[in-house]
Amino acid sequence: MMTLRAGLLGVGMMGRHHARVLRELDGVELVAIADPGGDPHGVAGGLGVLPDIDALIAADIDIAIVAVPTRFHEEAALKLAAAGVHTLVEKPIAHTLDAGRRMVDAFAEAKLVGAVGHIERFNPALQELRRRIEAGELGAVYQVTTRRQGPFPARIADVGVAKDLASHDVDLTAWVVQSDYDLVFAQTAYKSGREYEDMITITGRTKSGVIVNNIVNWLSPMKERVTVVTGEKGAFVADTSTGDLTFYANGTVPIQWDSVSSFRGVSEGDVTRYAFAKREPLRVEHEAFRDAVLGEETDVVTMAQGQRTLEVVEAALNAARTNSIVSLAGREV
Repeated sequence: MMTLRAGLLGVGMMGRHHARVLRELDGVELVAIADPGGDPHGVAGGLGVLPDIDALIAADIDIAIVAVPTRFHEEAALKLAAAGVHTLVEKPIAHTLDAGRRMVDAFAEAKLVGAVGHIERFNPALQELRRRIEAGELGAVYQVTTRRQGPFPARIADVGVAKDLASHDVDLTAWVVQSDYDLVFAQTAYKSGREYEDMITITGRTKSGVIVNNIVNWLSPMKERVTVVTGEKGAFVADTSTGDLTFYANGTVPIQWDSVSSFRGVSEGDVTRYAFAKREPLRVEHEAFRDAVLGEETDVVTMAQGQRTLEVVEAALNAARTNSIVSLAGREV
């Protein structure tokens, strides 16, 4: 395997983890770090800290990770594309749809790998869930419900909870069921005194007919990261905080109790909690990006997919503003 020279833009709360994984990744050498704010977590080591994206590009890098605030994604990504550098930007892809579109086009025209860090796809519980759905263990998929709740993170300053957190659930939902959102309705709340929403509930449907509900907020004193997929044979519950996956099977034992046997639905069956390897999602994401750059077929989140996720989130915010259902039919990335 050839060694890819990697550069990292941004060593804040997320960037410091990228630095650690890049240093541990086979086939990759972290050769340069840039951050105009310095190195608050002391992760640069002997590399020093370069002042900006131009200095990072001048370090002769093959790949780059962009982990700066969302509003700076476009400028950095376009410079990296022009320099011929394969790039992974943290989610969301950009602060506006127009900016995201320019990024998608730039990397497509340069024939470079452009990726977005929707890390939840690489959570072991969701990877196992997707594998089992593809194997037919759930049968037809009827509904996906996600709950992503917790306290406000002080690190977020330039976007609301929809782009910061709901984008995770939009991406993972479409990926798990392998179908894009078709229409959305949403409600938002502004309770913390910021200009951006801190609570959103998205209700929708995918093109394949799966019913979707994404509950997301920064207003809960407890942290919750749960995805429930209900289908023909039961329900999967994935806890992405712990990486656990549990299956609740539909019952097969006849009900003898007359007062409940008349209900023509499912009954409770066996409950199975699966044991499987649990690898760090960020490491798996980096491996997928590395392998895509090396020409292998991987499940890396492309910029086109990241743009589609942003489109759904923007549609949900628009639905909340206008109190209407917004269709995504016919909108192509």
